[in-house]
Amino acid sequence: MNTLVKNLLIEQTKEKIQKPDCATRAGRSLLAFYLQTKFKQIINHDKKSDKQLIIDYKKDFLDNFTNRLINKPKDKILIALTGESASGKSTICTQITECIKTLNLPITILAADNYFKDISRLIKEYGSFDLLRDAGYDVDSPSNFDLDLLKRDILKLQKGFDIKSPEYLVNGEGKSVPESIEYQSNKIIIVEGMCSIYDKVENIFDIKVYIDLDEKERKRRFIDRAKSRNQDKNNALKHWEYIQEAGRKYVAVNKNKCDIIINGECNLKYFSHMIEYINLITNNFCED
Repeated sequence: MNTLVKNLLIEQTKEKIQKPDCATRAGRSLLAFYLQTKFKQIINHDKKSDKQLIIDYKKDFLDNFTNRLINKPKDKILIALTGESASGKSTICTQITECIKTLNLPITILAADNYFKDISRLIKEYGSFDLLRDAGYDVDSPSNFDLDLLKRDILKLQKGFDIKSPEYLVNGEGKSVPESIEYQSNKIIIVEGMCSIYDKVENIFDIKVYIDLDEKERKRRFIDRAKSRNQDKNNALKHWEYIQEAGRKYVAVNKNKCDIIINGECNLKYFSHMIEYINLITNNFCED
């Protein structure tokens, strides 16, 4: 975001408005109207950017989300963040984490990939993860995630309870360690991973975000990532073929279910500015 646009966004939110009484439906309705107006301003300013963050969004998204805020004000806000492999999910979450630290944001990011089921016994049986994959085992299939546990944990966070999620070890052993990572319940819960919009969990989210990136760039990122992990290039290309097919079957087909589609090539500095602005407008209320 260039300096002129950023300053304009900030100037437009300097004037404080009287904080509505969120204990009343009328107060929440006023807040919802304000947020709708500001979201439309974000869309309009984003269109002026050299590389837009928001590619598309559902026309009924704003009404559905603000109605949820009006009707269930005490529930935490649940956001699914999904996309095909190497689309930028982890990179964007890293950037959000930096913003959380800088702005002290009430956000929890839950890594859904940790809900892969333990396949260590199968890997030992076949000799390696690669041999298991080559034998036709479909690792990214919805049946290979503990979606029931994921749903239970998300709903606990939504109701204000802290959780301990499993940890799936990415060392090729396929082992899952139960109740291993602590997560605190915050006002906003982001669940990041391909399975966050699989059938068993998709309907619990208030906002579903899809990160879109063209296949050529995703492949380049995937191969570069394999190199940084000292993975054999031929094996990396073979695995790319698998995840490309799995992505089409299990992730890309859910794109039309998502409320917002964002650009995986968006400049991260600009992305941070947008988060700062959203934080600014959602905290732009003062007491009497």
